Amino acid sequence: METAKISNLYTLQETIAADLFEGLTYPWEALPKISAFICELGKNLDSAVYEQKGENVWIAKSAKVAPTAFINGPAIIDEEAEVRHCAFIRGNAIVGKGAVVGNSTELKNVVLFNKVQVPHYNYVGDSVLGYKAHMGAGSITSNVKSDKTLVVVKDKVTGENIETGLKKFGAMLGDEVEVGCNSVLNPGTVIGNHSNVYPLSMVRGVVAANSIYKNKNEVVEKQ
Repeated sequence: METAKISNLYTLQETIAADLFEGLTYPWEALPKISAFICELGKNLDSAVYEQKGENVWIAKSAKVAPTAFINGPAIIDEEAEVRHCAFIRGNAIVGKGAVVGNSTELKNVVLFNKVQVPHYNYVGDSVLGYKAHMGAGSITSNVKSDKTLVVVKDKVTGENIETGLKKFGAMLGDEVEVGCNSVLNPGTVIGNHSNVYPLSMVRGVVAANSIYKNKNEVVEKQ
């Protein structure tokens, strides 16, 4: 499943968490490792650049964090990031350089690469968002199946299925993916880099890179 491979989704130079993905094939393999990785990385961050704020929370001195935001550890907020009014970071979260976590947005067990924007009423859980990925207002990742079974990544174009062994798995968004407002990314969604998702979409499975997702029956290649 080439689209879903880390090497085809992400520019690893655009995250402080590059070492988290070392030796892995697919990005969801990193999800159970995020917490321990943050705790270890945080201990070695440059104290001239980052401040430790409470237990296992490190925030870059150049980051902007609203006084009404809540950040639970383990968490790293990287340089020039912005965490806005009433953002709720539940833990196990890496917010990349220049990223935006917006009003009432909730994060849990995620890696946001540099310049990611989740700026308005988003829920992002058990997910990895690539460089400059953007989720429109109200778009969310659904990270648990309704029947509570383990998540399988499915590519209906190639017919390939990968059993992840994970009960909680939101979405893997490649670099510069654009997700339209009020869309739902169902458990096991993988969207290839530079793809766009129409507003009000309900996405499931693998979307190829450089695509436009209009609905489940109409996914077209960008021209």
